[in-house]
Amino acid sequence: MRDQNNYPLTSVIVPCYNEERTIQLLLKALSHQTYPIDKLEVVISDALSTDSTREKIKDFKAENPNLAVRVVENTARTIPAGVNSAASAARGEILVRLDAHSEPNPEYIETSVTLLLEGKADNVGGVWQIHPGADTCIAKAIALAAAHPLGVGDAKYRVSSRAQYVDTVPFGAFYREKFFAIGAFDETLLANEDYEFNARLQQHGGKVYMDPRIISRYHARPNLRKLAVQYWRYGFWKVKMLQRFPDTLRLRQAIPPLFVGSLVFFAVFGIVFPFARIILLGEIFLYLCALITAGLICLLQKRKKACLLMPAAIIVMHFSWGSGFLYSLIRSLFKG
Repeated sequence: MRDQNNYPLTSVIVPCYNEERTIQLLLKALSHQTYPIDKLEVVISDALSTDSTREKIKDFKAENPNLAVRVVENTARTIPAGVNSAASAARGEILVRLDAHSEPNPEYIETSVTLLLEGKADNVGGVWQIHPGADTCIAKAIALAAAHPLGVGDAKYRVSSRAQYVDTVPFGAFYREKFFAIGAFDETLLANEDYEFNARLQQHGGKVYMDPRIISRYHARPNLRKLAVQYWRYGFWKVKMLQRFPDTLRLRQAIPPLFVGSLVFFAVFGIVFPFARIILLGEIFLYLCALITAGLICLLQKRKKACLLMPAAIIVMHFSWGSGFLYSLIRSLFKG
């Protein structure tokens, strides 16, 4: 690492809404960074929270006056608008984007900034360590599913431990000037906005780099209903992004809508054609075998009861993503 006196002012930008449970966890993690605290500020863009998030931030500031923390209002109340408003208010030369339900490891900011200063890439990020969103068996199962290759495919920031150039990273760190030069986050996208930003960055000749030394604990959704809403949104807005960057579609993203679509197709044709019913049952049988096998392997390796519920979480992820994607695609075709 370089001489800390030579580090630039860095702003951590955080979109936030009703995060009373986790906002202080994030702020405490930021107060324990190895990055010099006098070169660090935190800008939280709050989407008019209705819980005690603001009070939690105020209490933290009173107890930790050394860390500069500011709150700006995100009246649009969307994540991309929150990131952009925080970035606009930021004073730092470098922006480090984090979420209010994440906890960066102590070297997170120093490693990110160092890689940027060394010219490694235009956006650098790391890996997620997925943690349960609640102390329940189903929340633990969701965390396992969100980190399992059967649930998320080959998403490097979830399953890889090797530093490499990638398509996207969670959160990311970038120069403020570069961020605004390519148009900041697209506020018309209510999900996949970071993926779209990275696609646009690479279209402008930039590079995205993932380093496993940059680690953040990410708290997954606490129940299946919230997980379903999350992944339905991901699938729905992925279509909107693909209309602009069709070459960014990856196999892991195409499989859920293809799978859901095939089930609907064979179910409909199975009403008339017996062979379609056979194919449908075979497809379901193989899918369930894969899920049960993954759950049993998880149980043998981790010895956790939550492994038995992991297949249920994966099913919700696949069907929510796939149906959201198909709904958005059909809607776009009829509108077009």
